[in-house]
Amino acid sequence: MYGFKRLQELVLGVESDPKLLCTQLKAAAIPVTDVDCRNCSEPCHDSYSGRFTIDTESPLLGSIKPYRRQVVISTGKTDWDREVTETRGSLAALLSGAKNLANLPIAEPTPPVTPSPKAVRTPAGVFRSSDSTKISILNGSHNTIADDIDQETVLVFPDYTIVTNVPRTREGARGLWEWAVDPAVERGSAVIEKTPFKTWVLPYSCVILLCSHKKRDNRCALTAPKLEHAFIHSLQENGWAADTQLECHCLMGTPLEDLEGTCEERQETIAKELKSSAAEKRVLILKTSHITGHKFAGNCIIYTPQGSGVWYGRVSPHEVESIVVNTIIQGRVLAPLLRGGLNISRPGCKSLNDW
Repeated sequence: MYGFKRLQELVLGVESDPKLLCTQLKAAAIPVTDVDCRNCSEPCHDSYSGRFTIDTESPLLGSIKPYRRQVVISTGKTDWDREVTETRGSLAALLSGAKNLANLPIAEPTPPVTPSPKAVRTPAGVFRSSDSTKISILNGSHNTIADDIDQETVLVFPDYTIVTNVPRTREGARGLWEWAVDPAVERGSAVIEKTPFKTWVLPYSCVILLCSHKKRDNRCALTAPKLEHAFIHSLQENGWAADTQLECHCLMGTPLEDLEGTCEERQETIAKELKSSAAEKRVLILKTSHITGHKFAGNCIIYTPQGSGVWYGRVSPHEVESIVVNTIIQGRVLAPLLRGGLNISRPGCKSLNDW
């Protein structure tokens, strides 16, 4: 007789046993490590002890849904209205309106394929950006770097680009949708038409997003500052730099709108800039609005120039050192923390950092 937890695992196709979970992920070509996800085997205390409770029973893997893109809009804040896309006059609300005008389906799954006898089932929560047309809209803690404070700066993932000079207007939202967010826009495609925006490849080896949305759930607001501090400390101890604002203007090259040459030559330049970013040993850490799964706080997403997005849950400062060493530096997934991921199945690659 199966218990409820085991039935959940069977339905979702996930394993709770760490060794079996690693085997399942390796079979799906996900670079994974079986090292301990804590930097001490028996921590003397739990960082969140007594302050709140989290769900430690439900399966983590499979707790996210497919999406095509995720955008993070500059606000300079760490908390927002409960529904950021309903804040009147905000770019999040205006972009949501542009998305609704596009009349997209919530998700457009990949056509079903009849599996071969040796086919490996993709773990729940693991998907490609092409598996969906859904757009996730978040607010972020970064300030705009536009000269006009009424224009926003937007990070776009998995494209790994930063789009600035975006007016907080319907026209600005429509333009952002058309040129950078629409699912029809291919990742890494050259900007062919001149736009009113300025777009760069993000000059960071990775970007860490930490949910801090207090009005949605106080647990995220309590965990995010602790995780931010722990990530900064661990990165610096490992010889890396960490920014909490977009402070790398000097590392940004020519705006993509101003690149010369043919479409193919521009795409080649973008690919070179993404590889250059990966070698920077510099990380951007931002707090964001609700990313789902607050019952699994602390929640973080790690995006890379290679186009991957790793979602972790139940993260405390005790796990941060292992995340920095194993996931950020070595490019391997920590199975016990994994909620899911975007483009993390990498056949032929030993690491998420491989090209």
